[in-house]
Amino acid sequence: MDPIKNPYSPGAGTPPPELAGRDDLRNSIRIAIARIRIGNPAKSILMVGLRGVGKTVLLDQMRNDAEATGVHTVRMEAPEGRSLPAILAPQLRLALLRLSRVEGVKETATRALRGLAGFAKALKVKFSDIEVGFDFEAEPGLADNGDLELDLAMLLEEVGRAAKQANTALVLFVDELQYVEESELAALISALHRCTQQKLPVCVVGAGLPQLRGRAGNAKSYAERLFDYPVIGPLSDSAAEQALVKPAEIQGVRFAPDAIREIVIQARGYPYFLQEWGKHAWDVAQENPITLEDVKKASIEAVAALDESFFRVRFDRLTPLQRRYLRAMAELGPGPHRSGDIAKILGREVSSFGPTRNELIGKGMIWSPNHGDTAFTVPLFDEFMKRIMPTGNWE
Repeated sequence: MDPIKNPYSPGAGTPPPELAGRDDLRNSIRIAIARIRIGNPAKSILMVGLRGVGKTVLLDQMRNDAEATGVHTVRMEAPEGRSLPAILAPQLRLALLRLSRVEGVKETATRALRGLAGFAKALKVKFSDIEVGFDFEAEPGLADNGDLELDLAMLLEEVGRAAKQANTALVLFVDELQYVEESELAALISALHRCTQQKLPVCVVGAGLPQLRGRAGNAKSYAERLFDYPVIGPLSDSAAEQALVKPAEIQGVRFAPDAIREIVIQARGYPYFLQEWGKHAWDVAQENPITLEDVKKASIEAVAALDESFFRVRFDRLTPLQRRYLRAMAELGPGPHRSGDIAKILGREVSSFGPTRNELIGKGMIWSPNHGDTAFTVPLFDEFMKRIMPTGNWE
C-alpha cells in the first residue's frame, strides 16, 4: 500500500479518520450546552477513562461541535506542576476579548476584564505562575480578595453575565483535569455551582483519568450533583471494526474478515491501538486486500512502536522503586489487584508502599477502583512491564 495515502494516525490527541462509537455522548453534551445557553439547568460533564480511549480527541471534537453553534469556548490542558489560575486566566482573557466585540456586550465584558486583572494581581503572590495581559485597570473589590474560591466565583459570574448578554454560553474544555490540585478543583466546582444558581451560561466539559471522579467528590461533596461522569471505555467490536475499516474503504482498500478480527482482538477496542495496528498493517501489506498474514507481521511492528512511544514515555518518568511496584502488579496480571498482594510479591509490608503508591497515582500511572485495590491507567501496561523488565531481572 502507498504509505503516503495511509489514513491511520496514531498520536497523542491526533484526530482519527473515523470517530466511531461516540455519537450518543456527543449528542448528550450538545444538548447540555444548548440547555445552559438558554438558561435551562444542565450538568457540566467530566469524562473519565484510561489512557488511549480517545478522551482528548473527543474533547476537541465536542469543542468543534459547540463552536459550530456559536457557543464561545476555551480549551485548556492541566499539566502537572501548573496551577489552575495560571492556565485559566489567559484563556478567560481571550474569551472576554471576543465577547467584548459583540454588539451591546462591550461594557459587561470590560467589567469582567477588570475583574480578571484584579483576580490575577491578587493571586500572583500565591500562584506565581500566573502570566496574563491586562487590558484594563482592576476594579477594586471585584474578584481581588486573594481567596481563590471566592475570587474565581466572582470572576466566572462576570464572565457568565457577558456570555448571557451575548445570547451565547462559555464552555471550558479542560483536559487532564486529574492533575489539578484538590483545593483549586474545589474552587472551580464552587464557581460553577454559583453560576448554576444564578442561571448563567457557563459550564465545564472536562476529561481525565478515572481517579478524577473521586478527586472531585473529595473537593466538594456536592460535585456528584453538579457533574455527570460518563465513562469513556474501549469501543465495541462493531465500532472498532468501523473505525478500522471505513478509512481504508475511502481509499479503496479492504481488509480480509480474519484480518479485521485479529486487529480488533489485538487492539482490545482501544482507539489509539486500532490506529497503531491499522497504520502498520497498511504499511506491511503489498496488495489489496490486507490479509491476516499482513496483520501478524504488522503486530510485531505495532507492539515495538507502542513500546518505544506510548509505553516508554511513561516508563521513563518512574523511579526504580516505582518501576518495581508496577512490575509486581504486572506479575499479577492486568488487574485490579489488592495492595497487599502487590506488597507480598515484593516481600514487604503493605504500609511501606503507601508513599510509592500515592506517587504513582499522582503521576497518573495507577488508580484505585475501590478501597485497597490498584489498577493500571494505561491499557496493556502489564504486558509492557513484562517485556521491559523480564522475569529474573527485576526482583
